[in-house]
Amino acid sequence: MSVPSATYRLQLGPDLDFAAVRALVPYLRDLGISHLYLSPSLTARSGSTHGYDVVDPTTVSAALGGEEGLRALAAEGLRIVLDVVPNHMGVGDENRWWSDETERARVFDYDPQDGWYRRFFDIDDLAGVRVEDPEVFALTHDKVLELVRDGVVDGLRIDHPDGLADPAGYLRRLADAGVRHVWVEKILSAQHPVEELPDWPVEGTVGYEFLGDATALFVDPAGEDVLTALFVELTGESRTFPEIALETQRVQATTTFAREVRRLETLHDLPGIADALATLPVYRTYADPAAGPSSVSAADRAAIAASGAPEELQRVLRLEEPGHDAFVTKFQQTSPPVTAKGVEDTAFYRYVRLLALNEVGHEPDRFTLSVDAFHARNAARAQRTPHGLLSTQTHDTKRSGDVRARIGALASIADEWAAGVRRWHALTSDLRTAGAPDGAEELTIYQTLVGAWPLTPERLEGFLTKALREAKVHTTWAEPDEQHEAAVIGFATALLTHEAFLADFLPLAARVATAGRRSSLAQTLLKLTVPGVPDVYQGDELETLSLVDPDNRRPVDWERRSRLLAEVGAETGAGGLPVDGDEPDRPGVASADGPPSVERSAADDRDALSAGAGETFDRAKLRVVSRALALRGRRPDAFGSGAYAPLRTGPGVCAFARGADVLVVVRVTDGPDAPLVVPEELAGTWRHVLRPGSVRLDAGDADVAGVVDGSGLALLERDPDGR
Repeated sequence: MSVPSATYRLQLGPDLDFAAVRALVPYLRDLGISHLYLSPSLTARSGSTHGYDVVDPTTVSAALGGEEGLRALAAEGLRIVLDVVPNHMGVGDENRWWSDETERARVFDYDPQDGWYRRFFDIDDLAGVRVEDPEVFALTHDKVLELVRDGVVDGLRIDHPDGLADPAGYLRRLADAGVRHVWVEKILSAQHPVEELPDWPVEGTVGYEFLGDATALFVDPAGEDVLTALFVELTGESRTFPEIALETQRVQATTTFAREVRRLETLHDLPGIADALATLPVYRTYADPAAGPSSVSAADRAAIAASGAPEELQRVLRLEEPGHDAFVTKFQQTSPPVTAKGVEDTAFYRYVRLLALNEVGHEPDRFTLSVDAFHARNAARAQRTPHGLLSTQTHDTKRSGDVRARIGALASIADEWAAGVRRWHALTSDLRTAGAPDGAEELTIYQTLVGAWPLTPERLEGFLTKALREAKVHTTWAEPDEQHEAAVIGFATALLTHEAFLADFLPLAARVATAGRRSSLAQTLLKLTVPGVPDVYQGDELETLSLVDPDNRRPVDWERRSRLLAEVGAETGAGGLPVDGDEPDRPGVASADGPPSVERSAADDRDALSAGAGETFDRAKLRVVSRALALRGRRPDAFGSGAYAPLRTGPGVCAFARGADVLVVVRVTDGPDAPLVVPEELAGTWRHVLRPGSVRLDAGDADVAGVVDGSGLALLERDPDGR
């Protein structure tokens, strides 16, 4: 078993089975990937498109190629990280344990007396599993553990550990069984409070924290007041995001999860249960009833107190009132779905001030992040979870990293954006029907168009149907208002051919695309170089303008990616090093030659939405991904155990060293040229990794403009002959 250098997430399904992935291995190996990161691969329901509805955990999915196909894939040389779903299984006749009355209460969290069972969130056909029972653990994990022992699987991604009765005990059991590399899908609060991963035997999380940090780093704080005022003006909603989220969580606790609240009341009928589920400021606490009050951490005590629950309930949750173990366990299993459905799946679709911030693992009211705070967050991860995953897109994100980067760039032109929204609102009055769309819906539409342009009517309709129902204002999944949906979708799709709107909108969208691409390249480079293991979501090595699932599972053009990688690779010599013909070293001056970058000019802005501009950016992004991954392969110590050392810079620049041989410089914002303070130990000659050329850095102040390329980036590797 080995710590990955980089993972590549693949969403397996009818069009991407093990055999199809085998065909991709040469390409992914050339890209610099060390580990395939596979979606759930045990036997799921017939026709499953995602694998999270497992019905037989003792076998590998025949639809994907069976165990023989998985073992053949592992033999191709790339190691495998497998997504595992311990919390629940799909119900129905295909699940022999569910359909067998004698097995239901043994395997599932099921009460045969009244037929109650724990659901995954609000999904009735996914039933909670009693994985805390050693026999059930063996039943559901023996096959996976066999694959780990045989070297077929190198590590595990654990889906929704917060749903388990005893997450820590479960993870210890995996470690005791010999699983050395585990990542957990755990969402940690970035504020209100700042939450740390519990002391579990895992490598870290799946990377939502970095995703939120990188997004916020490139959001201009100067735009906050303007965008807030625009949101209030269009919607009439003046409450803060936490206030809106608290309301939606309370609604979820008393409606969607009323059956779960009633269950808790049968275990211990205390006042304030539903409200406490909503007001808990984190997804859950981790008190261990078997270990008693000493197992309640200081962080959990603070979260319980912050909930404002009645003191009697707080005492029970702190395990200070014996005899209520089942209640505490069920409460801790129930608060995560209340939070997720109330925040991610409701409030995120209502508070639409800047949709780049409405993402899993981020809070929309954390508008921005300073360079110093970004460094501090990276340093903390380097100390606590140096091998945690780093993501900019997953199958669960609301938007791809490229879409978020474009929308985030709106904060830098907030006044211009607000003026544009007001003009478009007036220009499109003829498209409204019976007051639809409302202000929040209209603002969502404009941000979606600017973030993901160009969009087909079908993709836009699919996204809006989900967004409207998740917001639960005019329509819901349970009670859809098809008339309102049709009016909103009709408005949005009419914009795609509305000449007056497009004449005003497209020039601004082109400028935003240019700025967003610069931000996306920078975030991608940071993901590949800060402490942690970078994960590339399928296809995201090129520009990926995806919206929420299922839009992010559209087919990937693998042939084009393979061709572009070969062409980008031909620009460099062996090992990814620059070709001959580099400029001589010049102190603080970079080579002017090299592959094209995403320059900022009026001509480029006008052309930014063209196919040619997209092709240029695809090459630039692929160049960053492939060359940074090649560097990780050449310098494993720098990225595996090398220190993360932030460098002193002027404002708007993020720079750091990884060990003694890798240097990264990223211009975060435009502005006056800033110095880069080079410490004595980093003085010397450095070779550019992203383009031909080298640069001599002497101790003291260096000119950032002479180090970075036209996109504001520099990835430098120590020249061993030029110290």
